[in-house]
Amino acid sequence: MEKPGMDRGIGLDRVNVSSLIELVERKEQGSVWTLHKFRDPDRRVYLLARRGLALELLTRQFYDRLYAKEVFRGNCLLNEGINELWTILCSAGGTKFDSGNAYLGVGDSNTAADPTQTGLQATTNKLYKAMDSGYPTYGSAQKATWRSTFGDSEANFAWNEFTVANGGSDSAKNLNRKVESKGTKSSGTWILTLDISLS
Repeated sequence: MEKPGMDRGIGLDRVNVSSLIELVERKEQGSVWTLHKFRDPDRRVYLLARRGLALELLTRQFYDRLYAKEVFRGNCLLNEGINELWTILCSAGGTKFDSGNAYLGVGDSNTAADPTQTGLQATTNKLYKAMDSGYPTYGSAQKATWRSTFGDSEANFAWNEFTVANGGSDSAKNLNRKVESKGTKSSGTWILTLDISLS
């Protein structure tokens, strides 16, 4: 029974919530390049870096010579490198990207990266440099790290492209290629590091 002075209302609230959940299984591949640039008139930085001295110690000991540190990310995995990885993983063949075979390469080509490329794209201004002692490192943190040191008279041209290869020339298998301008080297010691992680 309704009481006088009271209103009664009937309402219906509807909330329609719809969602589409897409489940995707994937692995992430991350690449981080680091470039340390040192003035090095007596080659002390170069010699210690080639012996594998940690960058933390080098930058602390020669802080007055370090004039730039640049970090840049990403790369384009090349088909030839991917195929080589599968060959190494699934057979007894292939050439590893290890301390005896791996080289970091730099060149002056700014041609956009494409998976079908093989090697650096520069015509003449390019150099593949063998690993510093103790590199690459791997086996923890789902990561591998390659490092090469370029001395005073090496790779003195514009640094526009970067790669890691399992040999010292374009005829080797290049795992990746990164295109990004990092200035022109004319002297000094430049240390290039590549971290590739999977998660």
